Amino acid sequence: MYTDDDPYLAELRAICLRFPESAEVEAWGRPTFRAGKKMFAVFEGNDDHPFAVIFKPDAADRPALLQDPRFYVPAYYGPSGWLALDFTAADVDWTEVGELLDGSYRQVALQRMLKALDAR
Repeated sequence: MYTDDDPYLAELRAICLRFPESAEVEAWGRPTFRAGKKMFAVFEGNDDHPFAVIFKPDAADRPALLQDPRFYVPAYYGPSGWLALDFTAADVDWTEVGELLDGSYRQVALQRMLKALDAR
């Protein structure tokens, strides 16, 4: 499913694991990133999108993101409002990825985690 030397994975890990109390957990043969027990990101890959991150955007941002061809509705996660960013669709802006994952993390993190994040 994936290998530790897959393109983009090291950068994604660095971003996800900087959040307070975040952890990487392998599930469904993929690295998932969690705030405590709740998932906020998944390193994804399939035939159409070999390297991508699945995340939960702010509901208000979702329509605009879907206008961008780099984003798509992932199988299984899409009905719950999640989107995916295809890393191979264009040069990756890691600052943008960090902002998207910050929003996803904030939707699932506990108050103490958010306080720790905001204190940084």
